[in-house]
Amino acid sequence: METSELIQALPKAEQHIHIVGATRPETLLWLVEESGENTPYRTLGDVKEFFQYSDFTHFISVYSTVSKFITDESQFERITYEMLEDDARCNVRHVEASFSAPDHIRRGLDYGLMLDAINRGIRRARRDFGIGCQLRIDLVRNYGPEEGMEILGWIEGKGDNVVSVDIGGSEEGFPPEPYEPVYKRAKEKGLHLVAHAGEASGPESVWGAVRYLDVERIGHGTSAIRDPKLMDHLRDKEITVEACPVSNVRTNVVPSVRDHPIRTFYDHGISVTVNSDDPSMFGTDMNNEYIQLHEQLGFTVSELFQISLNAVDSSFLPEKEKNDLRKTFISEYDDMVDQPLTLK
Repeated sequence: METSELIQALPKAEQHIHIVGATRPETLLWLVEESGENTPYRTLGDVKEFFQYSDFTHFISVYSTVSKFITDESQFERITYEMLEDDARCNVRHVEASFSAPDHIRRGLDYGLMLDAINRGIRRARRDFGIGCQLRIDLVRNYGPEEGMEILGWIEGKGDNVVSVDIGGSEEGFPPEPYEPVYKRAKEKGLHLVAHAGEASGPESVWGAVRYLDVERIGHGTSAIRDPKLMDHLRDKEITVEACPVSNVRTNVVPSVRDHPIRTFYDHGISVTVNSDDPSMFGTDMNNEYIQLHEQLGFTVSELFQISLNAVDSSFLPEKEKNDLRKTFISEYDDMVDQPLTLK
């Protein structure tokens, strides 16, 4: 089997993918039509041009535009199902998908109905593709901790399949520290804790998430490479970095995959995972992410498989399911390769 075929065949898990950011271009055109809005987006070529970004701020504005075209809660079933179908094609077995609920609640959609639609898509995908999916709610830091606390109330009232919380959105001007009481309450309610940090801001954003929010995983975390003590801390405290290499290139956070810090993080002993973030908007998928790491940063097949296991080990699955999935991954890998598996 060729190396590229081995990489595509690796069993994978994804920790950092946004449901709206996985909206297929064809589905976006359907959403635009359903919304009845007069827009310049009428062809796949129009969408492809729309999905070009000058920087991270520009990307956020495009993401927000896509969000506003979702005008009915039931539309989330199709978007979620297609997201999981695309992941399943890359041999992804478990997904922890991010849902930015406040974006849509602010536009008048019902949290419970949206969650029901998302879970219908998840159940259909499990039946059709054998892929599992849990949810985390992005509280969206731009809206402030008061609204974050309100959204926690929604989760407590109807938390079907929701296992964690996150703060995405714009880091600049919205540091993590004010969210400390929100995260404390979330932890008391048994939710796992994640935060976007160090993507569009410096190491201080990661430190804030680690010190004040007590996070288990960091989304992106690219700027941590600028602070050796922070890298040591992430390693020693076993805080996983959810790396999204192609995303970071597309939003000009890093100039190229070759310049991405994931190789340094991995070699430093930090638990890193690889993710597609907003795959449709960035023209990527999990197979491409893995292949890019092999071609641009020299990751071997066994190292890439270690990254897959990192995603299982740091997942929010119950321990028995986590252990069973890990055993399945190792068994499949052993059947694929001749050399014995050497894990870090």
